[in-house]
Amino acid sequence: MSLLNFRKPKATPPTTGLGGFLRGYSIEVMPRTAAKVEDFRALLPEGTRVYIAHIDGTPIEDMVATARRIAGEGFDVMPHFPARIIADKATLADWIARYQGEAGVTQGLILAGGVSEPKGDFHSSMQLLETGLFDKAGFTRLHVAGHPEGNRDIDADGGEAEVMAAARWKQDFSERSDARMAMVTQFAFEAEPILDWASRLRANGVDLPIHIGLAGPAKLQTMIKFAIACGVGPSLRVLQKRALDVSKLLLPYEPTELTAELAARKAADPGFPIEQAHLFPLGGIKTCAEWAATHGGEATRPARRAI
Repeated sequence: MSLLNFRKPKATPPTTGLGGFLRGYSIEVMPRTAAKVEDFRALLPEGTRVYIAHIDGTPIEDMVATARRIAGEGFDVMPHFPARIIADKATLADWIARYQGEAGVTQGLILAGGVSEPKGDFHSSMQLLETGLFDKAGFTRLHVAGHPEGNRDIDADGGEAEVMAAARWKQDFSERSDARMAMVTQFAFEAEPILDWASRLRANGVDLPIHIGLAGPAKLQTMIKFAIACGVGPSLRVLQKRALDVSKLLLPYEPTELTAELAARKAADPGFPIEQAHLFPLGGIKTCAEWAATHGGEATRPARRAI
């Protein structure tokens, strides 16, 4: 007789009320993960914005090729521009020209990047924006990073004075840029810190639309690894608590409950600044897209349906 039940869990039933919140979601890929996807149209809804993460060491040629391939399948492409791995203004201009000329890119996520020491002239997203090169190139969308649980790379004391000051700067920049701007966040695992942070942004005069980062379904061990590496704050306790529950230890984490809480708040207050969801497919692009299609209804069905 077994003391523990390790049978394969039943499929998670769809959660009602998430269609409006997941409609128009965006998703993040890397060149090496994108290469494993035979056809994005079989996974993603038509018109999905696909962010392409630029990890230090990835050649710009691989980034541009990935952007060209995904754009060719009919999706909006938004590559990362990480300030700390860009050598200088000339390099930034070259990247922009390559993306535009070879892949038709007119959108970008402008961020500091994941390396601790700058490799060139830039150390912040604000410096990249100040070059004026994105507006000169006619970029239609410029997204910036948001940190619901703070960012110790910026505020070493664990507060948010510096990140909030940066958010106000980005708000000011949005008012003099021709591009549409939004703030896309790091993922978290509790609704309350996210909602409180969004309210503090508004109290500080920042009304950029917020695209909330959600960690897609993944094994618990995988989720904890990524959460620690990405500097997830107090909401990490949700995963730690789950890890102590042996009945859930082998079950994958899904963001369904968190998404339902955020969707309920959005439905109750349509003017609340959360505009849409941004998915981090930590357990795989296919798994993440299938989760969205299951819970999001017709609006999240793939562009190319299986026959």
